[in-house]
Amino acid sequence: MHMVMFVLDDPNKLDAVLDAWRSMGVSVVTVVESTGVQPCETRRVCGRYLFGLPGLVESTQQCQYTLFAIVPDSQVVSGCLEAVERVVGDLAEPDAGALVAWELALVKGAAAECSEAGLRDGLA
Repeated sequence: MHMVMFVLDDPNKLDAVLDAWRSMGVSVVTVVESTGVQPCETRRVCGRYLFGLPGLVESTQQCQYTLFAIVPDSQVVSGCLEAVERVVGDLAEPDAGALVAWELALVKGAAAECSEAGLRDGLA
C-alpha cells in the first residue's frame, strides 16, 4: 500500500482531479484546505449588506487543497500522477502543484478496506 499526497494549487480544479481519480478506482480521498509559504490570493468581500454597516469588510483567502489517498501499489500511484497531469498540466511547471507518494508499513482501518474493495469490484 502507498500514500499519495497531492497539493493542488488551483482550487477550481479540485472536482476534476477527484473525478479523474474516481474514474480509476481511487474513491477514498481526504481533502484538506492548506496554505503554503507562497502568498495566497486574498479577496476582500464587502459585507455592507450585513446589518447595514458600510465599513464591514471580510477577507477570504483562496489557497490550495491537499489530497491524501491510500492506494494499493506503485502502478496506481503512477495512474494518479497521470490523471493529475491531465487535469492541471505538467507538475514540473510553476504553480501546477506537487505530488509525492511513499510506501506504507502499516494500514489498518476503513481506508484500507475501501481501497481493497474498490479493486475487488473492478474499479481500478
